[in-house]
Amino acid sequence: MAIDPNILKLYLVTDPHLCAQLGVEKTVEAAVRGGVSMVQLRDKDASTADRIALATRLKPICAQYQVPLVINDDVEAALQSDVDGVHVGQGDMAASLARTKIGTDKILGLSVETVEAAKQTPSNIVDYVGISPIYPTPTKSDHKPPIGFDGLATICAASPVYTVAIGGLKITDCARVMAAGVNGMAVVSAICGQDNPYDAAAGLRRSLDALFL
Repeated sequence: MAIDPNILKLYLVTDPHLCAQLGVEKTVEAAVRGGVSMVQLRDKDASTADRIALATRLKPICAQYQVPLVINDDVEAALQSDVDGVHVGQGDMAASLARTKIGTDKILGLSVETVEAAKQTPSNIVDYVGISPIYPTPTKSDHKPPIGFDGLATICAASPVYTVAIGGLKITDCARVMAAGVNGMAVVSAICGQDNPYDAAAGLRRSLDALFL
């Protein structure tokens, strides 16, 4: 599908441990009210059944604010819960197979960590790539060494599809992230780890919107 790149502007990736105090549902609800434009349900330790159950609860929350919901690395959960799409990593299901399974109308994202991977992204299959990691991040232990903002700009320029930056990003990084040429900024702890996810999301969204008046 041809996605609107604006949905990538402020992209929330959930973390069940960081969301433990409020819970994922309340965190997501506050975040989308605050201005998050896309949500990815990510829980590496959950079963497919658990992901389906949580996605089913998150769907009406995201739909109320017209925010797409995708699931990380679990095509079956995405299909069973009928969310808006799926995001896969380089070591997970091949993007071509994921697209075959989810059909042409769902969103498909792909993680890339190198220029070579970005160049090889099939633009007729993948809607956007998540470029990482900008900084070291404790929420994802299997990533490659940090690429920094110069690396982000280089990989972004090599991508044939829309781009999102991820990896330890905070509100103080907004200007440098968007200056690299990406379409959006993905965060985890900058929202999930905060006492007030609404305020955190609203602050991030204001900062990003100010860069593109």
